[in-house]
Amino acid sequence: MRSTRRRPWALMAAAAVGLGLLAPVAVSAAGRAGGEPAGVAAPRTPDPEPSGSECRTAVEGSRVTAYCHNPHATTDLVRLHTECARWWDVDADGEAVAVQPGRTVKLEDRCWKEVGSAWVSHSVTP
Repeated sequence: MRSTRRRPWALMAAAAVGLGLLAPVAVSAAGRAGGEPAGVAAPRTPDPEPSGSECRTAVEGSRVTAYCHNPHATTDLVRLHTECARWWDVDADGEAVAVQPGRTVKLEDRCWKEVGSAWVSHSVTP
């Protein structure tokens, strides 16, 4: 004899999947009913001009090195941030260095022991 207890759960699961598939269609239809005629799209915003340096960061033991190259026409201020793994080791935020268009700079820092994480922040100037 076969149990019928599983059947209601299967029906509820199928209904939930069906509702999940139909929800985006309902939201899209509600958005179109909001007053804009069908086929009229909102004006597209222009893509921002690319800016900022491309940086490669390497960690070797307790030393951090980052090379930042700026292929764009604007100057980029880059700053190396180093977070040390040990609680007693001092974390560091390096000085901001201007990367002129078409130039590459090298940023370096170190911890006493292991490096927890390191990243470069950017501030583009016109």
